[in-house]
Amino acid sequence: MLVAASVRGAGPVVVSSPDGAVQVTVAVDPQGQPTYAVRYRAAEVLRPSRLGLQLAGTDLSQGLKLARADKVTAVADDYQLATDKRANCRYRANRRVVHFAGRAGAPTLSVVFQVSNDGVAFQYLIEGKSADVQRISAEATSFHLPAAAKGWLHPHAVAQTGFANTQPSYEEYYQRGIAAGTPSTLGQGWSFPALFSVGSNWVLLTEAGMGRSYCGTHLAHTSPDADYSIAFPQAPEKTTPEAALLPESRLPWRSPWRVIEVGNSLAAIVESTLTTDVSAPAQTALLPEAPGKSSWSWVLLGDKNTTYDVQRRFIDYSAAMGWLYCLVDALWDTQIGYEKTQELAQYAKSKNVGLLVWYNSNGHWNKAPQTPTNVLFEAESRRKEFARLRQMGVAGIKVDFFGGDGQSFMNYYQDLLTDAAQAGLLMNFHGATLPRGWNRTYPNLMTMEAVKGFEFLTFDQKNTDQEATHCATLPFTRNAVGPMDFTPMAFSEINGKQRRTSNAFELALAVLFQSGIQHYAEVPEGMAAQSAYVQDFVKKLPPRWADVKFVAGFPGDYAVLARQTLDGKWYLAGINATDQPKAIEVDLSKLGLAGGTLITDGDTNRSFSTRPAGGAALRLTLPARGGFVVQP
Repeated sequence: MLVAASVRGAGPVVVSSPDGAVQVTVAVDPQGQPTYAVRYRAAEVLRPSRLGLQLAGTDLSQGLKLARADKVTAVADDYQLATDKRANCRYRANRRVVHFAGRAGAPTLSVVFQVSNDGVAFQYLIEGKSADVQRISAEATSFHLPAAAKGWLHPHAVAQTGFANTQPSYEEYYQRGIAAGTPSTLGQGWSFPALFSVGSNWVLLTEAGMGRSYCGTHLAHTSPDADYSIAFPQAPEKTTPEAALLPESRLPWRSPWRVIEVGNSLAAIVESTLTTDVSAPAQTALLPEAPGKSSWSWVLLGDKNTTYDVQRRFIDYSAAMGWLYCLVDALWDTQIGYEKTQELAQYAKSKNVGLLVWYNSNGHWNKAPQTPTNVLFEAESRRKEFARLRQMGVAGIKVDFFGGDGQSFMNYYQDLLTDAAQAGLLMNFHGATLPRGWNRTYPNLMTMEAVKGFEFLTFDQKNTDQEATHCATLPFTRNAVGPMDFTPMAFSEINGKQRRTSNAFELALAVLFQSGIQHYAEVPEGMAAQSAYVQDFVKKLPPRWADVKFVAGFPGDYAVLARQTLDGKWYLAGINATDQPKAIEVDLSKLGLAGGTLITDGDTNRSFSTRPAGGAALRLTLPARGGFVVQP
């Protein structure tokens, strides 16, 4: 009766989280514009924000009426992940579908809300009798933040800019703590995820559950009064001139989920699995090769060292460290050749190491010359190549230099994942978009870049200078929404550059950053030069994690996280990104850490020190751009 009364009177529809802390209110304004608002523990975290879609020939963003709201139903989903922050995920939410009515005979719009204790997810459902392909020209969705909110935002790049026309690839620095509503620095808006502080609360905006019938989106360039709207990809972001850029599909049609993580601590952001919670379950079984660690020569040694002898040495390096993989990067097809690469794959197998090889994604969309190229886009060529790789004994591939977020690219990613799974190959995407929950749907997806990673430190001293603050931002932004192939941890010096972080800072990144396959930047000689206890720490790092806990930190300043092994032990790691010493105190008893070994900075930023970490509390002072780990 209450639901019926609210609809007849055009009053609001409410749906709350199981614990009652998160509340969404849905209404229609006098112009027929659907809106929603979000409160967290009575505090407003999103002011009334717009809902709706604009189809070619039908406007489903205004002139609507609230037709009905379904009863609230409970959602319960328990699932496992091998490639993300938590191995055993538990999702509990309240679901309510709100139906809107427009002009007679037109497609109808419904919005599915799922509200959990850590946030809100909603998606559009378009229904109707037409069998024709429908096209969306714009999305009215907005996120209207309180005016005093501050943002940690990633500028979205201009399409076809950057190295060999490879942007946008989510490889910028986050603008930190800027006033909500600030126009984007590159004129193309802000990428997901977008983090905001709202009073004493935190909000992270992103999208998930990306199927084949939509494009990737981001936040628009301007956001007057802190009202951020959804922006679609730029015109060049499609695989061929005639391919789909903006969403098109037949009815019924579901959009990806708009995701709003919320809480009164950064723990709500760091520990949330909401992006995979609302993504489609796995379509295929996990491949026999498990997630793990990998050596990788390219980042410090460059293209010229993609040679047979060097890669054989890196296979030996992986075997000695107990890592499951070795990545052979660009130009392997010309500088090593298919026959000799097959020899490497078989040699690696004899050492219990899986070989990974690099590919250029391109058709027409980038000008990158690195090979192999023009092999993967066409389905017949791709499947033939994948079959050849599997016959060679290759375990997986890294595909680089994608061309954007148009619907055709969303399909290309999933074509690659599907065909690779059928061939038994693991996947890693670089120069790429966000995971958007794909690592749940496609278990062979180990990791994605979508970050300004370690390689940029080798390109320019300005990048090297910004490493510390960048790394202290990522656990709360990019890495909070899926596996991230930053390729961390180098103790060696970078040719022609001066690294600003300490070796202990670099060691901590091996725990702070999460990736299904973690590719390490350090080379064999640099690892061999470290103390035995440092080498032992790296060797014993588990191939995957069971859980994560936020311990302390602030985006861009410092970060302390704990990660749990599958057998219940906790590793602890922290970094100080500031130019001043920072005191750190951690209650180890809350983690069940009765003891362990602390490794932190030594007398210089290129040395380590170690001592037992016993007792209920850990107290230490990290030097500027220093770090620490605790090994159980």
